[in-house]
Amino acid sequence: MKKTLKNASFALSAALLATTSLSSCSDNKTTEKATTETEAIATVDSAAMLTDSARMGKPEGVMVDGVAMTPDKNIIQNAVQATSVSTLVRAVSAADLGGTLSGPGPFTVFAPTNSAFIQLPQGAMAGLMKPESKEKLKGVLTYHVIAGRLVASDLKDGQELTTVNGEKVKVSVKGGKIMINNATIQIPDVVSSNGVTHVIDQVLLPPAPNI
Repeated sequence: MKKTLKNASFALSAALLATTSLSSCSDNKTTEKATTETEAIATVDSAAMLTDSARMGKPEGVMVDGVAMTPDKNIIQNAVQATSVSTLVRAVSAADLGGTLSGPGPFTVFAPTNSAFIQLPQGAMAGLMKPESKEKLKGVLTYHVIAGRLVASDLKDGQELTTVNGEKVKVSVKGGKIMINNATIQIPDVVSSNGVTHVIDQVLLPPAPNI
């Protein structure tokens, strides 16, 4: 199935990094690309995402907390309906990222559950939610966002993804489970009109978050 590609303007000042190395032989063998780091991710428009959702057998959306997350809504519109990620929704609002994640994107969001936030050191989340910690909170949250769209089948063992924060996360695939750093994806492929969300069981902390 042919997907429609287009350029996307991102409200966040970050871009995917891709490293490729070209090798050539005198006998004109095919040039190969090294893909040990993040490959360039093609963005797609909302119509293509809706088609993808139907192709994956999920035309009515993915169920999260008993509510269907449907591809006609954006990431934030779907997230506010899921009770298990209400802490994340409040944090996104406190960091003034709601407007960005409601924008055209596309984005890939690794969404920690409420239980994941409880696992943080005592008082850490309360500290991050203070007005004076807004930039620090934004740094943690943008470490959960990739500029571009990645469904579960795009995530490969050993892959490194550059986040909007600028730091990288590592993908591990073991025993059918997909992990982002030390967090396991619990609910994959929650397709929205402006990207895709994967619900995870731990908060991703960038290097030296000092929370």
